[in-house]
Amino acid sequence: MPVAAIFTLQTTSSFLTRLIPIIAPAMAIEFGWSGSSIGYLTASNSLGGLAILVAGSAMLRQIGGMRTLQLTLVLGAACMAFLLYPSLGIALVACFAMGLSNGAANPAGSEVLQRYSPPGMRNLMFSIKQAGVPLGGVIAGLLVPAVVALAGWRIALFICALIVILPTGLTWRLSAGLDETPAKKRVASPIPTLQSLRTLSVPLASLMRSRGLLKISLVGSLFAVSQSCWFTFTVIYLIDGLGYSLGLAGMVFAVMQAGGVIGRIALGWLSDRLGSATATLSIAAIFSAATTALLGLTNPEWPLWTVILLAFIAGCSAASWNGVQIAEVARRSPSHLISETAAGSSILVNLINMLAPTAFAAFVAVSGRYDYAFICAGACTLLVLVFLPREPRGDSGTPGRTARPA
Repeated sequence: MPVAAIFTLQTTSSFLTRLIPIIAPAMAIEFGWSGSSIGYLTASNSLGGLAILVAGSAMLRQIGGMRTLQLTLVLGAACMAFLLYPSLGIALVACFAMGLSNGAANPAGSEVLQRYSPPGMRNLMFSIKQAGVPLGGVIAGLLVPAVVALAGWRIALFICALIVILPTGLTWRLSAGLDETPAKKRVASPIPTLQSLRTLSVPLASLMRSRGLLKISLVGSLFAVSQSCWFTFTVIYLIDGLGYSLGLAGMVFAVMQAGGVIGRIALGWLSDRLGSATATLSIAAIFSAATTALLGLTNPEWPLWTVILLAFIAGCSAASWNGVQIAEVARRSPSHLISETAAGSSILVNLINMLAPTAFAAFVAVSGRYDYAFICAGACTLLVLVFLPREPRGDSGTPGRTARPA
């Protein structure tokens, strides 16, 4: 039940985030926005995730990670209404609010799964949870273009809001039993106070407990360069660069996300079998860098099946590292700081998720060259091989609490 609940909310949060770069091209055409505006909308969404990780630590502790995630999902669904107004500034604010749930998802899932996952299946459990991220992208990639084509993007937004609200409501009562918070003993205000502002530095400071913990967190941020560029610019690149329709571009996006579902579970299983997160992440880094660079080299003469195959392989690598990396952060964390280190690692990832699409969009707007932008993103991810920490000696289990049966 904990895995199912976290998986459901993770998928819903991902769907809320992934629909932005898919539905934005239709909005941009009607409102007269440039294609690069999609990068800024995605960056604003990532900034929302960063904000909840930094400034929302009081809420995460006081009312619980799952409850915080549920509240931010409801807020994100409500803010979709602001996307109907033809203002890029208002859209940026709406995307910011829609990104809050993305920041709350990892701390909530890490804290719960670290308590309930058996040590020998830890990477697999975390990877199953993280498989909800690309699954949300699959749903968005297949559903949103179809609804846009049939009823327009405004009706698509309304349907997307319902898709977010429904699973959030179904899992609402479960958070009371899964969250471990001081609120069970004493009701506290979830609004950050002057006292809680002192905790803003705790997530990042917790990563300094060991060099390996900081390095594995930096590894996540390097992986995020290629991943964020795939997630943000695949659809608009296929439309502008290769002349695909929105429906066809959405289908390729869905294939990439489907590869992420398979890849995350496969990499989690492989990491547990090898007993080495480093080896697994090294393989993922090489394929991630290669597929990202190759995406920039595609052209309209490439057969459709080659682009689909490239997208699938990218999904299995560039979009599949998360579960193993997050599990490794939890494994290297002191048991009483799992939520904080998960938040700290996610802060670095969300910071890159904000900066990388912004830099990518600015570069393309100035140069008009998608190929160089994708090649640079792939080169950044290849640096993972430099920063990967060594495996702790004689430690194949979990350094934190004893896991309960899942």
